[in-house]
Amino acid sequence: MNKLPDLPNIKSELLDLPTLDKLDPVGDLQHPPRILMLYGSLRERSFSRFLTFEAARILEHFGAEVKIFDPMELPMVGSVPETHPKVVELRELCLWSEGQVWCSPERHGTITAVMKNQIDWIPLEMGAIRPSQGRTLALMQVCGGSQSFNVVNTMRLLGRWMRMFTIPNQSSVPMAYKEFDDAGRMRASGYYERVVDVMEELFKMTLLMRGRTDYLTDRYSERNEQARKAIDRQIEQL
Repeated sequence: MNKLPDLPNIKSELLDLPTLDKLDPVGDLQHPPRILMLYGSLRERSFSRFLTFEAARILEHFGAEVKIFDPMELPMVGSVPETHPKVVELRELCLWSEGQVWCSPERHGTITAVMKNQIDWIPLEMGAIRPSQGRTLALMQVCGGSQSFNVVNTMRLLGRWMRMFTIPNQSSVPMAYKEFDDAGRMRASGYYERVVDVMEELFKMTLLMRGRTDYLTDRYSERNEQARKAIDRQIEQL
């Protein structure tokens, strides 16, 4: 094992030296970008659902394949086995996705239970697979009153915890009941233009990340752990 004079705690054979060549995309990139959208309300006239569908139209215009998960009938996390059809559906959609959009109303200064329940059903790991790692993420919220950023800030923390690449731009729609017509379509406004900005940025970042996620999420600490486990397995076989 070669020692690095200035970095004695690092195993040089496990340390990657990033280059532009290593960022060349790999894999099948012919399909449209795959975007999963989650919203956080079960109300019949749900403004977070309206906003989600409005954003989906923009993404589809850009060329994305969009799937929107319906949280109705998704049980509370831990109340049923992981084989429940709605849980399986959500996890399969998460694995399918390359990017995601989370949109929640603000309830008592934070995200709703409906929104958190969906996120909580997505595990950090499923065996050797990490369903959310490396996905791009855009965040939106709707407010019943004045504009707030409590929800998008909370979801930004959750996105980091889920090892997702959360884009800088975000959308917060105040007094949402004024921003949608009777058919649930969003009215023209600066808030609508911000939604366009956010979806445009998400689409661009998803294109940029595709075919590079495995390399971008390859970590020294995890390579080191795998090397230690390999040595342990060899010792067990002696």
